[in-house]
Amino acid sequence: MEPATSTVTVAVDAVDPITRSGVPAVLAGNQNIRLLPESAKAAADVLVFVRGVVTDETLAEIRDARDRATAPDGQRIVLVADQFRRTDLMIAIEHGVLAILPRREAVASRLIPVIVHAKQGVADLPPQLQGQLLSQLDRLRREVLEPNGLTLSGLAAREQEVMRLVADGLGTADIAEQLKYSERTVKNILYGMMNRLNLSNRAHAVAYAIRVKAI
Repeated sequence: MEPATSTVTVAVDAVDPITRSGVPAVLAGNQNIRLLPESAKAAADVLVFVRGVVTDETLAEIRDARDRATAPDGQRIVLVADQFRRTDLMIAIEHGVLAILPRREAVASRLIPVIVHAKQGVADLPPQLQGQLLSQLDRLRREVLEPNGLTLSGLAAREQEVMRLVADGLGTADIAEQLKYSERTVKNILYGMMNRLNLSNRAHAVAYAIRVKAI
């Protein structure tokens, strides 16, 4: 594991007393981890959510934890579970789950890197769930987004076209000429995108498009 640049605050949410004490014991003493009590879990950078079986109630609890989170950069959730339904994967991700780990793998050498990487925004999913996620994303793209002119990046297809040309340094008139739009249409596309995503200017919009891999 590469050294972390900053300490990660971590809290554990578990229903049984053995797990509530056992998981913190696994994490204790690591220089990259600062444990918070369960009462302060809303402020944790990473919440380790431990359950035997993930049910609809579990997913609701994860959603509620996300909604109560006060971590400055947003809270990441690492889910440790024995049983997880593949069909719940998209819901879990929407609720803030960034990593899923079987309980048998929740040892220090595995769990600590997952937590540190989660704080950095790096996902960690079992291989079989990665395939499920790709299948669900492909179905979402084909059945929901594309029929409505949208993409997985959150940008409409024509917003992507315009942003590619903005990134190439073209002005409004040149973009309009290339795409066979009026200049008013180009301006409306840019304004609509920047207003919706709270982007301050074209440079900010280009940076956003690059970050979400839209261009």
